[in-house]
Amino acid sequence: MKILVTGNAGSGKSTLAKTLAAKHALPYSSLDRVVWQEGWKKTPRDIRKAKIKTLIKQNDWIIDGVDYDVQHAADVVIFLDYPRGICLYRALRRNIPYLFSSRPELPKHCPEIRIIPQLLKLIWNFPKRVRPTILSTSSRERSKFVHIKTNNELQSHLEGESLVKNGKKRYTSI
Repeated sequence: MKILVTGNAGSGKSTLAKTLAAKHALPYSSLDRVVWQEGWKKTPRDIRKAKIKTLIKQNDWIIDGVDYDVQHAADVVIFLDYPRGICLYRALRRNIPYLFSSRPELPKHCPEIRIIPQLLKLIWNFPKRVRPTILSTSSRERSKFVHIKTNNELQSHLEGESLVKNGKKRYTSI
């Protein structure tokens, strides 16, 4: 089983991915560890692509982040499509404890205080710049796409059927 949890910063990607990884006994990876190096240095594109290629070649995985190649390789894509205000609140709540240290999903020496302006810009621009690409890709691969817009929808999916039932992949619930 290959699952991508995607969405805006602060949408809950990492939290959901870790929960599903534990529930379905899948190895978990965060694209933050691929995109970022120590000290908030971006990984060069060719190295990042090679690391992603290695991740998606595995038989089973759950990955959180935003990447077309991962989305295409996934058996299930869960898009957490929450409003900007919710993402902003959650990102700030998440980042406060890590203002001067790195979150567990990040490499060392990546304190949140250094990227707050970029984070705010990313969250604000996500609906116009990134969301349309995720949705257009999903329209071509609709059978594997789970579009979550509210906490109630997420809870319903989490309480629903398993992703694998009787040996067959199910995409209606997570």
